[in-house]
Amino acid sequence: MKIIMLGAPGAGKGTQAKMIAAQYGIPHISTGDMFRANIKNGTKLGEEAKSYMDQGLLVPDELTVRILLDRVARDDCQNGYVLDGFPRTIPQAEVLDQALTKQGDAIDFAIDIEVQDEAIVKRMSGRRACPSCGATYHIEHVPPKEEGVCDVCKSKLVLRDDDKPETVEKRLRVYHEQTQPLIDYYAARNILQKVDGDVSTQEVFQAILAILG
Repeated sequence: MKIIMLGAPGAGKGTQAKMIAAQYGIPHISTGDMFRANIKNGTKLGEEAKSYMDQGLLVPDELTVRILLDRVARDDCQNGYVLDGFPRTIPQAEVLDQALTKQGDAIDFAIDIEVQDEAIVKRMSGRRACPSCGATYHIEHVPPKEEGVCDVCKSKLVLRDDDKPETVEKRLRVYHEQTQPLIDYYAARNILQKVDGDVSTQEVFQAILAILG
């Protein structure tokens, strides 16, 4: 079972990807984790990726797909995997499809978690993080015991730059321009499934389980 998670930043696709991975005993693969692992282990692919990242450049699609194929060739991916954060654009999806087709393989499901932009801005701007221990909270859904103070280490909580409304709105614009077209791409291939992400995490998960069977 090979699954791609789609959805805007803050839609909850990372959380759902982890839950799917745990439910089916398959790996949750994010591109960020892949890059970090290859760089940390000093692999040839990692060194190649690092050469771009050190210059502040995006890792080319072709190299990202090579790193991904290297990852999914491992034994733990025999029963499938959940991709989180890739592909982000049509060219990336095409490169991935071509590479999988050469191996006689294909993606089974592309799951799009749909959440309205206004709800995402509200959701993300309510996040608070501890700069000391990394604990995360939400002022509505997972508030700290004492307002503005970390339960774990008592440090002052902060609103990360990534979660500020103006930053979230900018990220959403980029998402709609670059990643939204993937929804049509996978719909045309009859593997797209849409899920309402404006409900609880558990309700989203149950809807996904009903799709995956």
